Amino acid sequence: MIRLGLQHDGISRRIALTIIAAMLISVALNILFVQVAGVWARPPLEKTGLLEQINVAARVLEAAPVSQRAQLAEAASSPMLHVQWSAQRDALGLPGPGEEINPQTVPMLSQLPANTPLRIETFQPDHWPAGDPNAHYKLVMQLADHSWLAFTPPYRSWGLSSGMRFTIIGLLALVAALLVAWIGTRQLAGPLQRFARAARRFGSDLRAPPIRVEGPHELRQAITAFNTMQAQIQHFVAERTQMLAAISHDLRAPLTRMRLRGEFIEDAEQQRKLFRDVDEMQSMINAALSFFRDETRLETTTPFDLAELLHTLVDDYRDQQIAVGFEGPANLVYLGRPLGLKRAVTNLIDNAVKYAQPPTIRLSSNAHSLFIEVRDHGPGIPEAALEEVFVPFFRLESSRNRNTGGVGLGLPSARTAIREQGGELTLRNAPGGGLLACIELPRVSK
Repeated sequence: MIRLGLQHDGISRRIALTIIAAMLISVALNILFVQVAGVWARPPLEKTGLLEQINVAARVLEAAPVSQRAQLAEAASSPMLHVQWSAQRDALGLPGPGEEINPQTVPMLSQLPANTPLRIETFQPDHWPAGDPNAHYKLVMQLADHSWLAFTPPYRSWGLSSGMRFTIIGLLALVAALLVAWIGTRQLAGPLQRFARAARRFGSDLRAPPIRVEGPHELRQAITAFNTMQAQIQHFVAERTQMLAAISHDLRAPLTRMRLRGEFIEDAEQQRKLFRDVDEMQSMINAALSFFRDETRLETTTPFDLAELLHTLVDDYRDQQIAVGFEGPANLVYLGRPLGLKRAVTNLIDNAVKYAQPPTIRLSSNAHSLFIEVRDHGPGIPEAALEEVFVPFFRLESSRNRNTGGVGLGLPSARTAIREQGGELTLRNAPGGGLLACIELPRVSK
């Protein structure tokens, strides 16, 4: 039953529920507004719009003959105001004595009839018993001949114009739609954002944990497939590392025996060649194992001064009597993995020193990226080989002499370390001659 429910929890279903929820909340807010404004709100009499409408009607009825006042009152009534004339107060159906006011305190009342009314009373809706259909705002006045006029709006006024009321209702509907859309979008976007972050993390951390399965049915399927792929890759890497460790262990034993047997070779030249080959094989094995271990090792991300790290490298080479130039700011803080970055730049400088010194390091930045350029003034690399040199064990120098060409893992190791931090390492031949290695790093390392 649970699995069946999850299958029906698709993106289309969530969008439909979001629209329905927005409509229901909009209706609820509008009903609440009507209740608050029409039942709980009690605006003062001068804000109900009643005084402005009774001004003209009171003057006309005051001047009319008594016999015609009832008919004139009916004629003066409108959908906005009901006018009633009565010779006796009891015929008005009032709930009791109202709130007597002094006409002089309300400028609008002082302009009503030519003769000052003998008495003016006002009534609020809550003066009537609860549930009474006659509960309205009402104003009654006693004219000079002791007759009474009653003015009643047929609905409870909010003290607002109809245009303002419609505007408020429209705004409430808009607020409801925006609120529900925001919540619905977060429910959809949140799992997608977490999925994207986890996918980026796995790109630089092979030991990242599986992603929590959440969200709509379609996203759950994608997360499940990603977790399966991630587990297979982790299993493959673990098996490869274990296999390489076993190969290393098995190869070291025969290499050791070869060196021991070489001690009994009387020909010094043959012995020297044998020992050289054994040392080269041992160096290749150690370099390969180090390269594959670096791919699976995760260094903690931390803020550090990138400019200071490069200055430290320049000082280290200067201690070895190797001049390395530096151009860039004195300080530049970066969030990344300093050891991996130091290893990558060291490999680039070593290549430049080995083949085409003197090298120069240049550090620069813009709003989105940091750039580290290592340039030498050597012969450069053929255009066709600018990408091939990043293939493990590929070497332009074909002598296979580790004293001149290494084992072909320096540049692949450097690119791996840079890509672990979300950056990229590229090579190109400089216009003025020499090779230019450019490292581009994102401002914020994910």
